[in-house]
Amino acid sequence: MKIQLQRATPHHLAEILPLVAAYHACEHIDSSAQGRESAVRRLLQDPGLGGVWRIEVDSQLAGYIALCRGFSIEFNGYDAFVDEFFLLPEFRRRGIGKNVLARIASEARKLDINALHLEVARENQAARKLYSTAGFVARDKYLLMSLALKDGSAVTDEEENDR
Repeated sequence: MKIQLQRATPHHLAEILPLVAAYHACEHIDSSAQGRESAVRRLLQDPGLGGVWRIEVDSQLAGYIALCRGFSIEFNGYDAFVDEFFLLPEFRRRGIGKNVLARIASEARKLDINALHLEVARENQAARKLYSTAGFVARDKYLLMSLALKDGSAVTDEEENDR
């Protein structure tokens, strides 16, 4: 089995978008086609933000992995989130995920990234095992919290009371 990781370019947008839609459906992520296209296009066009890598197995498109770059004082420089990682069902549980994670860590090092982070659903035991086997460690001391700032998602208690 030949596994290849190729950094996607804007030219690959049309083949990446259906994979992103499939991932969002699989994970029950509420997103619009327009929103997905805008975000993926921007990530493909600006390497400073991170990137998307196409995953091929025996010359077949099998999925994608996306890194989004940040900066961390704790990690002494650039860090990145594995924002999305998706393999089509027929490519799962064959060792491909572990291979891809090792390769993306190597790609991240080349981009001067000092740490990779990711989110995984607590109940997704298969993914948690994969990430653990790949060297990711749960940081039980911390709880990831988010505040969405666009599309009216973030409403403060005061704003809620004014309604």
